[in-house]
Amino acid sequence: MGAGRDEIIGFCDELLAIDRFEDYGPNGLQFPGADEVTTVVSGVSATRELLARAVALGAELVIAHHGLFWDFHPRSVSPQMRSRLALLFEGNISLAGYHLPLDAHPEIGNNALICAGLGLERSEPFAHAKGSPIGWIGRTADPLRLSDLVTRVSTLTARDPLVFDGGRKRIASVGVASGAGSASIHEAVALGLDAFLTGEPAEHVMADAQEGAIHFLAAGHYATETFGIRRLGEVVAEHFGVRHEFVELPNPV
Repeated sequence: MGAGRDEIIGFCDELLAIDRFEDYGPNGLQFPGADEVTTVVSGVSATRELLARAVALGAELVIAHHGLFWDFHPRSVSPQMRSRLALLFEGNISLAGYHLPLDAHPEIGNNALICAGLGLERSEPFAHAKGSPIGWIGRTADPLRLSDLVTRVSTLTARDPLVFDGGRKRIASVGVASGAGSASIHEAVALGLDAFLTGEPAEHVMADAQEGAIHFLAAGHYATETFGIRRLGEVVAEHFGVRHEFVELPNPV
C-alpha cells in the first residue's frame, strides 16, 4: 500500500499547526521527490548518514526534526549540502522538516512525551521560542527526590544527564524544554519551578541554577528530541498504512 506524498505532508502540516509558528527554518516539505510513498524514514537530523540509510531502506519520504535549511546557514550550497541533496536526488526521496511545532505539540511533541515518560502530568505551556511556548511544565502530586528524577531521566533517555543541584529537597514541578533550551532556565526560575530539564547545557546555567534555587538537568540535545519525530512517523504509518522506520543515529551532544 502507498499514499500520496502531498497528502502525507498536508496531514503533518495540519496536525502540527505549522502556520502558527515562527521558526529558525522552514517547516513542512523542503525537498520534493516521489509522488507516491510506501516507506517513511524518520530521524532527528537530516544528515548525510540519515539520508544514505533512507536510500538503503527504499524510502520515498524522510521526516526529520532538524531539516536541511536554517536561517544561520550560508545561502550558497556547500559541499556538505550538495552531498545531502545528491542522496535525495539519487533516491528520488522527499524530505520534510518539523522543528518548533514538533517540540510544542501537546500529544506527540518532544516535551509532552518527555513529561509522560517521566510520569509527570503535563500542565501549562512553557519555554518561549520565537514568540511561542514550545515546552511544558510537568507536575506530580507525589514529590520526587532529585535522585529519583535523575533515575527517571536516565532511564527515559538512555544516558546520564548533567545535573546541577540547586533546588529544593522535593520536586513537584519540572519545566521541560528539549534540545537547546537552556535559556528557558530564567523562565523556570521566575515561575518558581523546582527543576528544569533541557537537552544542551550552557555556560551560564550552573550559576543560574544555584542562584535561582532550582535543579538543572541536561540530558542531551539529540537524546531529548528522538521522541516526537519517532512518534510522528508512527502516526503517519498508522494513518496512511505505509511502512515506517525510525533511524537511530546517536549523538553525544
